[in-house]
Amino acid sequence: MTRRGDWILILSLIAAVAAMPLPGPGWDPLAFGLWLVMTVIILVLLNRPKAALPAATTALAGAIAGAVYLALLPAANASDAAALRFSLAAFAASALLWRALERLSALGRGRAVDLAVPVLFGIWLICLWQFLTVGFAIPSVLLPPPSQIAGVLASSLGVLGDDFVQTFIRSMIPGYVIGCGAGFLVGVLVDRIPFLQRGLLPVGNLVSALPIVGIAPIMVMWFGFDWQSKAAVVVIMTFFPMLVNTIAGLGALGRIERDLMRTYAASYRQTLIRARLPAALPFIFNALKLNSTLALIGAIVAEFFGTPIVGMGFRISASVGRMDIPLVWATIAVAAVAGSAAYGAVALVERSLTFWHPSFRKAS
Repeated sequence: MTRRGDWILILSLIAAVAAMPLPGPGWDPLAFGLWLVMTVIILVLLNRPKAALPAATTALAGAIAGAVYLALLPAANASDAAALRFSLAAFAASALLWRALERLSALGRGRAVDLAVPVLFGIWLICLWQFLTVGFAIPSVLLPPPSQIAGVLASSLGVLGDDFVQTFIRSMIPGYVIGCGAGFLVGVLVDRIPFLQRGLLPVGNLVSALPIVGIAPIMVMWFGFDWQSKAAVVVIMTFFPMLVNTIAGLGALGRIERDLMRTYAASYRQTLIRARLPAALPFIFNALKLNSTLALIGAIVAEFFGTPIVGMGFRISASVGRMDIPLVWATIAVAAVAGSAAYGAVALVERSLTFWHPSFRKAS
């Protein structure tokens, strides 16, 4: 019986054969050699190599050969035949990378595998983006290639750096700290005074459902056009996720642990500090990670409704108006890296403080 992985390889072989560079004007022997390498590797993989690592390495080599072959192909908009050949070659190379990642994942859990799989997949997505935009000559006003975005990013580091400071440092971080801190403190207060839970949580659900595009203009009217109004939007977006998670975490302590603290005649404060807060840490860090991305989104969107002539949201809005789409994507790239770094920093702190949690225990 043919396995799913074999069907992928069979389809990739058919696509690779159909994408063969035909002899004629502009025929490139290097491109033919790379196509031949990719096709031979597919045939080798169809023999079902038993070891996962050699299979993954071989498939990855074929995907690299296919990627370079795609880079050497002429523009796909030259003719329908060229577009079809380009599409088939892209499918064959993508199938080889799929096979490589599938076999890498079969190696089991490990730092090298956990890092290699997303890195390789991300690199391939960027390469495929580059091949499709260049190969099919997509106008940059619709979707610029990554190479053009990287060029704009390199030439606009000063402007993007000022935007980053305004949005991330001056708007997001103060709002994030105030919103998360206030949500945590109110969560502890609600846990101490139970009737607040019945009265405050429904209001919180209502406020958290309000659209940010409706809140941001009001905050600009209240606090002005500078960073204070953006921080206020961030506070509103981060307060209630932290509040809800704090209340849920404080209620997560098991009955056995509660009875044990009563046996020790522990006061409410001692039980809170020594037992309930440690048990609530996974919930609190879950809110911190969620808010690290929500805060950046809120700060950027708030800048669409009034800001000094600096900031990521302002840059996106102004660049779209000038049809400078590569600069828009460069700003998005900076925001994505900043948001990912913030999320990763919180995750590292979480791992160091909640190493005892089952989600961080290594399988024996």
